[in-house]
Amino acid sequence: MYDKIYQFLNRFFKASTLYKAMFNLSPMYRRSTGRITTVSDDLLRVDIKIPLSYKNKNYVGTMFGGSLFSATDPIYMIQLMQILGNDYVVWDKASTIRFKRPVTRDAYAVFSFSQEEITAMKQAVLDHGETDIVKLLLITDKKEMVFSEVEKTIYVASKSYYKEKRNRKRDLQR
Repeated sequence: MYDKIYQFLNRFFKASTLYKAMFNLSPMYRRSTGRITTVSDDLLRVDIKIPLSYKNKNYVGTMFGGSLFSATDPIYMIQLMQILGNDYVVWDKASTIRFKRPVTRDAYAVFSFSQEEITAMKQAVLDHGETDIVKLLLITDKKEMVFSEVEKTIYVASKSYYKEKRNRKRDLQR
């Protein structure tokens, strides 16, 4: 559903504008309490803010760890899907969050890819059909005091390789 809406609206708005608006309007992301604040025109950088509020305070008055995790969970995957386009399959494969200190104020995170990372990713997929990439994300305050570290493993494959791989698995299961 979101993809169809995106394709229609992409005729009228920049990809970065749509990325931010659709995330911030989607019910599943709104519930995380995170908000996308900035998206670069090339989609290589996405900034989010997770405000501390009554919606995400835990029993001891600090931010609930699940809010930190859910606000950061979908960004890299969808960011890569938009950057790479329809010839690629992108999946979140694993996530680990390490809490460093309690969050007692608004939290921030910056999701970024360099053009070199994108080029290397495409080359790895061209050479092997698929690749896993690992990104480390820091959740900080405005002064960059680290509250949490999130390690994301993201799977990227060519659509043709992915389809072949799924068909082979299905054939082996029969």
